[in-house]
Amino acid sequence: MPERKPHPETAQGKVFLVGAGPGDPGLITVKGLERLRSADAVVYDRLAPPRLLAEARPDAEMYDAGKGRDDHRMTQSEINDLLIELSLRGKTVCRLKGGDPFVFGRGGEEALELAAAGIEWEVVPGVSSVIAAPAYAGIPVTQRGMATSLTVVTGSEDPNKPDSTINWDALAGLSGTLVFVMGWQGMNDIVDALVSRGVPDDRPAALVQWGTTAKQRTVTGPVSEIVSRGVEAGIGAPVALVIGEVAGLRDAMAWFDNRPLFGKRVLVTRARSQASQLVKKLEELGAEVLEYPAIKIVPVRDPSPLDEALRNISRYDWMMLTSSNAVRGVTDRMRATGIDSRAFAHLKFGVVGPSTARALSAIGITADAMPDQYIASAMVDLVRRDGIVPDHVLFPRSDIGGETLATGLRELGSQVDEVIAYSTETPGDTGDLARDAYEQGIDFTTFTSSSTVRNLVGLLDGSPDLINTSKTIIIGPVTAETAIELGVNVDVRAREQSIDGLVTAITLLAAGS
Repeated sequence: MPERKPHPETAQGKVFLVGAGPGDPGLITVKGLERLRSADAVVYDRLAPPRLLAEARPDAEMYDAGKGRDDHRMTQSEINDLLIELSLRGKTVCRLKGGDPFVFGRGGEEALELAAAGIEWEVVPGVSSVIAAPAYAGIPVTQRGMATSLTVVTGSEDPNKPDSTINWDALAGLSGTLVFVMGWQGMNDIVDALVSRGVPDDRPAALVQWGTTAKQRTVTGPVSEIVSRGVEAGIGAPVALVIGEVAGLRDAMAWFDNRPLFGKRVLVTRARSQASQLVKKLEELGAEVLEYPAIKIVPVRDPSPLDEALRNISRYDWMMLTSSNAVRGVTDRMRATGIDSRAFAHLKFGVVGPSTARALSAIGITADAMPDQYIASAMVDLVRRDGIVPDHVLFPRSDIGGETLATGLRELGSQVDEVIAYSTETPGDTGDLARDAYEQGIDFTTFTSSSTVRNLVGLLDGSPDLINTSKTIIIGPVTAETAIELGVNVDVRAREQSIDGLVTAITLLAAGS
């Protein structure tokens, strides 16, 4: 290979071989996540979780180097060349590999190629599926008094090969735990090789497919029957085979797949900037969450009206806020114009919903009024009932906000200045992603605003049919009305118009399904 040199004006970059973990995005290490977030280029494997890829910089170059058994987007040689080329262009490269780079991950081969080319590199170890998949299935790979050793074996080598590098006689004689990975195609031969060499037919075993993910499936049984039980259950690659007495502990120690939403697929349409709390709560309950936002929150396109209102804040006696996005929009313009919260000391604040109240509290302001129902009309009812007649109201809102609150206050005699505090866009890639997700099967779709319903239906070519293959959970009567108008089924309307109310509704619906 001819020597490749960096461009004379470009300093050579560095390659980080980062273990992404076994599938659960939360299992990447802190250091691994830092390297991913700061990289100029990311070269990722087939099993890299989409949630992790979303952590890359928006301007990072992304390269899919996935290799399946019969689907190689790039050969190993091409991957090696790409890592070297990117580094010579001065890029900091995150080579994101499933599990741990040096545990059957070919990270050692890549490191040797980088070293031979004079490229600076570093490895960031990851959590390997050989311990994580059994752990998530409730199987400790070692246990005092039961298994004091762990042997990890690649299942990709044919045990019938006369020059096999694996000592099958030695494996069969071990009393500890055996874990085979990447071996589903030859699993019968692996089991036969061990049983024929003395492993008892009834020794406990387990198959763990898609370990640590919401798609995880586990089958247990005696080693002589484990493959047939797996086939009967529809198990397939990627799968880990665990052999040893520890496999018998699953019944007592299963935890991951016992959660109330385990195995359920939930499509979240809320803007990604707002969805983190909802996603976290659903994932903690075991759901597989697909974030395909039907709306994107962006800074206000023309901030001058809001800036002018903030500079003249003394003429207002109330500020009404119906969204945490509005709070953030106001806060951003306060910072930009050099105004701090002391300028608001004379104001009273009305908010619609606890999330808006929390956003306001984060900047040191306590809401003065919040209706029991988290809708704009309820705020008008509250003002009317309590005899509150604001004189001059500042109402920061979105560019697509409804008129209910402003109209209602004006009818009560208030002067209301509406200013745009944030804008919205429709993400361009959501339609294709959502369409693929529905075709694969979605259990629940969540809608938190009328705009998310309208936008998702629009992105799906104006038809609600795919959405209606799932159960829909909706916050608020206005959102429900919009859904009905567009032909989207309303299976459940959350009793409490909040994230907790949405999660509770999904959990109750799943329990009854």
